[in-house]
Amino acid sequence: MSIIERVFDAQLSIFGQPILWREIVGNGFGFASAIGGLKRRVWAWPVGIIGNVLLFTVFFGVAFVTPQNQTLWGQAGRQVFFVITSVYGWWRWSRIRAHRASGGPAITPRWATARERLQYLGVWVGGVVIVQWVFAQIGAGWPAPRWYYWCDAWIFIGSMIATYAMARGWNDFWLAWIAVDLVGVPLLIHSHFYPTAFLFAVYGGLVIYGFFVWLRASRTESPDRELSEVPA
Repeated sequence: MSIIERVFDAQLSIFGQPILWREIVGNGFGFASAIGGLKRRVWAWPVGIIGNVLLFTVFFGVAFVTPQNQTLWGQAGRQVFFVITSVYGWWRWSRIRAHRASGGPAITPRWATARERLQYLGVWVGGVVIVQWVFAQIGAGWPAPRWYYWCDAWIFIGSMIATYAMARGWNDFWLAWIAVDLVGVPLLIHSHFYPTAFLFAVYGGLVIYGFFVWLRASRTESPDRELSEVPA
């Protein structure tokens, strides 16, 4: 086994439960990205991408050997979407940031409009219905109950909505994450992904704090110009 393989498959044991180091490290990058998002810093996006790639290998158990020997399709699939959306958010925040005062945050948050909120809620509900069926057809590699696929689909679609809302600078993104965490933490504990479950629980407190930080900023700071109005 090469050094790279040994590092990739390195584990530690917590209360007799084997845990991959890359799950811990990946979640560390994810938490750092959340801090950057709270502070509205552009670096939050590339840092998050690193964590997403590591966590994909943790949850996509059908292709990568993991102690849990389980595949969480929603958790794995959302890492792919995170990378795609992070590239968009990275570009969008960078472009707006380039025309703001030096040293300040990248964007000014705002609430989604009624039309935008109706659209993302429609996508969320419709997406969960479709994706849970798709996940059930694929299977989990073990005799998973039906509720498992509904929960996984909720996490998958909700995470997509939350990340896109963050890229857009909507206050709504924090509330979307709370809705994801309420389902995600119990499912992760049930599936023995303890480091990720712990991070989700800690992240819940950060989300509540971040919501009020962004809410205050949206009330006191001047709104950003639309990208169509920002010089290239």
